[in-house]
Amino acid sequence: MQAFDTDRKPALGLIGFGAFARLLARHLTPFAQLSAYDSAPQACAEMAGLGVVPAPLDRVAAADIVVIATPVAAIEAMAKAIVPHIRPGALVLDVGSVKQRPARAMERYLPAHATLIATHPLFGPESAGDGLAGLKIALCPLRGARVAGLAMFLRRAFGLQVIVTTPEAHDRELAAVQGLTHLIAKALTAMELPDSRMTTKSFEHLMRATAMVAGDAPEVFATIERDNPFAAPLRTRFLKVAAELSDEPFYPALTAQSQ
Repeated sequence: MQAFDTDRKPALGLIGFGAFARLLARHLTPFAQLSAYDSAPQACAEMAGLGVVPAPLDRVAAADIVVIATPVAAIEAMAKAIVPHIRPGALVLDVGSVKQRPARAMERYLPAHATLIATHPLFGPESAGDGLAGLKIALCPLRGARVAGLAMFLRRAFGLQVIVTTPEAHDRELAAVQGLTHLIAKALTAMELPDSRMTTKSFEHLMRATAMVAGDAPEVFATIERDNPFAAPLRTRFLKVAAELSDEPFYPALTAQSQ
């Protein structure tokens, strides 16, 4: 079975039906027969509204293409749970914000007859509000040789920029790209800055960036900061530099002038 490139719509199973899975469903409905599993009671109503068939876990995991859309912390347990149901030749993906931890779990527990690709769509419901064209997705091939076909589909169907990389290289780069963005956004949100009519373009861009991640579930920030092994050293360095800036000579001078 090839991903998305036959006349027959492949069966695609979504495991987990949170905000990102709902985004996937809206875009993948024309290309696949979608089913989904989620333990949350309200999830079935959300599935029906998007044309997704609610199904038990064993049926969803037996699809041609299986997307694990659970929080990263749950991927290992989910990989163990779906092992008996993965069909030979299936393509199994995850969509986690970090890649080394999910990759290890998928490679360790999922059957050898499945193709595995760890993915990270570098966007979310907020940033994809105007469509997917021009946005980026990282693909980390783990097992099998179908990454080229998937990359071609993503480019042609959605206009995505596809980056093929390794889990380690992904996490190393995203420690700065994602880790610092979420850290700064968390700090600005906690400060509860008042609205102002007098803004600069740079400040407006900063606040828009903050708003784009402010609605993410708390576990997303925890995953980015905790499960990326490169995040902690970079965070420590950032906070150290920020603290050192407060010791610059111009700060006392400005304080004296204001008194």
